[in-house]
Amino acid sequence: MLHILLPLYIVLLIPIMRTSGICAGIFKAPVLCFLWLTKHTVVSVQLSAPDVVTGTYNGSVTISCQYDLQFKENTKYWCKGPVYELCAIVVKTPKNKFNDRSSIVDDKEAGVFTVTMTSLRKTDEDRYWCVIARPGRNIFKRVKLLISNAVATTPTTTQNNSLLILEQEQTSWWAALRWILFILMLCCLASMHFIVWRINAAKKIHLRQHFPIRTIT
Repeated sequence: MLHILLPLYIVLLIPIMRTSGICAGIFKAPVLCFLWLTKHTVVSVQLSAPDVVTGTYNGSVTISCQYDLQFKENTKYWCKGPVYELCAIVVKTPKNKFNDRSSIVDDKEAGVFTVTMTSLRKTDEDRYWCVIARPGRNIFKRVKLLISNAVATTPTTTQNNSLLILEQEQTSWWAALRWILFILMLCCLASMHFIVWRINAAKKIHLRQHFPIRTIT
């Protein structure tokens, strides 16, 4: 939706920018604000996962990566490394769903792919990435995995689900704020259109009063 609304906003803004330099200056801030919000919300709406997950030594951990259903047929994978561009793929759909201690399952109906890591070691502590492959630039979300020294025998899924629910709530607040700001900017844009129209109309009236059109007989 944002990739449609942003060009529409810019198209509506161009006539005002050409008409008045002052108006162009006024609208630089809203455009930059909207671009900033877009950068920080689009990815989070398309793909979300907990920022930090804690597992226990020799235990298991499950990470849920929730995505927009428009990507349900796309390839998903889980990779390891501090930098996304250099990360090493651990497991991947639809092939390579399992390796030595990790697995990935994609629930296309729910829009969630789940990664499970077992027999955790201290060397597993690192940055990981939930990734959706697509043409152009992939969509990815960083997840930091911490390994505690305590020994566990059961998967730590409850904490992960709580973190996922919390992040989803934060995402919904961002989405609501984004729409409110966008509506306010549209109202401001409409007001500026009206002001510019009034200014141009006043100029025309002023010119007619000082330079009346003479008819040749």
